[in-house]
Amino acid sequence: MRAHSSFAGFSLLEVLVALLLLALGIVCSAAMQIVAQRVSHQDQLLGQAQHLASALAERMRANAAVARDSSAANPYLFDYDAAGAEPPSAPPLQCFAAVCDGLQLAQFDRYEAQWQVFHRFPAGRVRICRDEHPVEAGRLRWDCAGGTLAPLVIKLGWQGKLADGRTAGAAPGDTGVASASSAAGPALGLTVRVP
Repeated sequence: MRAHSSFAGFSLLEVLVALLLLALGIVCSAAMQIVAQRVSHQDQLLGQAQHLASALAERMRANAAVARDSSAANPYLFDYDAAGAEPPSAPPLQCFAAVCDGLQLAQFDRYEAQWQVFHRFPAGRVRICRDEHPVEAGRLRWDCAGGTLAPLVIKLGWQGKLADGRTAGAAPGDTGVASASSAAGPALGLTVRVP
């Protein structure tokens, strides 16, 4: 009588399939981590933008005499695009410890906002203007259509990153470098009511 021995185990093909599935799981997990980091970074930028816009709005309300000025000389009415720009120039008087009048304070507030946009937001842009209709078809827009009685609007935007790492707004053949012409619409808009 012959004894039959049965060997229990895995074939080489089963081991290779298991290793392939494990490697695929690791690659997918790493890709999800990269996307999660990008989303977290964009969320952090949105929080910083909300803080910057709210702080600037409060500064404008505190300096209402200058903010209400409807002339082109109002330093609060500006458009600063940091994409490819030099860092903003500091005003002649820094209002940290110095006594400033309303105009000097507005120039300092403008400089502070531009500095933060330049240093904290990738290809950032901030625009403060009078605009009656900042939202068109459910989207914020950069251009301003408002008369002298229209409310002040703070518009803040930056270039985000797509899931593949390219800059939002860049064509697939581009290097991912943002420019003023490829700037997307504002990511945040805040209407400021100055008493």
